[in-house]
Amino acid sequence: MKIMHLINHLNIGGIGSYALNLSAGLIKKGHRLFIASSGGELLGEFNRLGVEPIRVSLNTKNELSPKIVLSLIKLYKAVRENKIDILHSHSRTTQVLGCLLQRFTGVKHVFTCHGFFKRRFSRRVFPCWPDKIIAISDQVREHLINDFKLSPQRIDLVYNGIDMDKFSPPSFENRQKAKLKIGLGSGPVVGILARLSDVKGHRYLIEAMKDILPIYPQARLLIAGEGKMEKELRKLTEDFGIKANVIFVTNTIDTREVLSAIDFFVMPSLNEGLGMALMEAMSMGLTVIGSSVGGIKTLIKDKENGLLVNPKDPRGISQAIISLISDSKKALDLGRNAHKYMVNNFSRDKMVFNTEQIYLRCLQGN
Repeated sequence: MKIMHLINHLNIGGIGSYALNLSAGLIKKGHRLFIASSGGELLGEFNRLGVEPIRVSLNTKNELSPKIVLSLIKLYKAVRENKIDILHSHSRTTQVLGCLLQRFTGVKHVFTCHGFFKRRFSRRVFPCWPDKIIAISDQVREHLINDFKLSPQRIDLVYNGIDMDKFSPPSFENRQKAKLKIGLGSGPVVGILARLSDVKGHRYLIEAMKDILPIYPQARLLIAGEGKMEKELRKLTEDFGIKANVIFVTNTIDTREVLSAIDFFVMPSLNEGLGMALMEAMSMGLTVIGSSVGGIKTLIKDKENGLLVNPKDPRGISQAIISLISDSKKALDLGRNAHKYMVNNFSRDKMVFNTEQIYLRCLQGN
């Protein structure tokens, strides 16, 4: 098959990692992959896989943006010339673009819903739902059915998959090297890898550190990612008087290196489709803590392979972290169980196979 991904950008983040993982598996199975996007830090990774890039101006969140029309004109030609079989979109704006391309070319269109949408007026007027929709978690699937009244038959549940060879538990030596390279001390390292956005709940983790440091003054908080809230979050560390114990890392192309430096991975999101960084952390055997929201509840089974806390609860986060720092055996057991759970349920091969089957059913009109 010839498959074209439609993605706003290829910057570091969950959707970019998902597309990279999926593309690697599909190419391994002999398919030809194209990716239409406005480019980004991960473009080189896609190039190394053999994915053929098409540069279009899709860096917009406005579904009525003229950029969609300009992209449509360019991609119409690319779809026809390359005889694309499947269009695969990953956001609201690329979903609109995919539906327009399908209307003008007749090419089948699949859309992956990576999170939760607001029920805006434009959604009702221009729904643009294709025949095949992929939900990345049970919670996202229920959201589409309950909030947008989509037929359950139109939605396939396909969990994100992780390359288990790439994201395997690091050795003690590699963990020490990663900590040294980033400039972390010998104390426990609490970390988060996510875009710096209010929905990810960084502020609650920073506030939690305020209660942890009087007990464990050598602890460090590693915040990895980029986003519009960086300045605000840095100021928050100053306001709480913990600036010296918080390290920001913005260059996170190799997420394995960042995760190798973390002892306790925290995902305090206010909502989350599934959480690619959390999945990578669990695959590497890290001890994880997450908010009891969205797809995080699919990944973390409380007290079995991690700990769940209430959203917007700095006190709950700090208590969970302190309990794990003080009980290393419990922390190690949770990390081992997290790794086993990911291997058994969220492999890349399973995600690729299930997605490929959806493509085939789509082409067959089923």
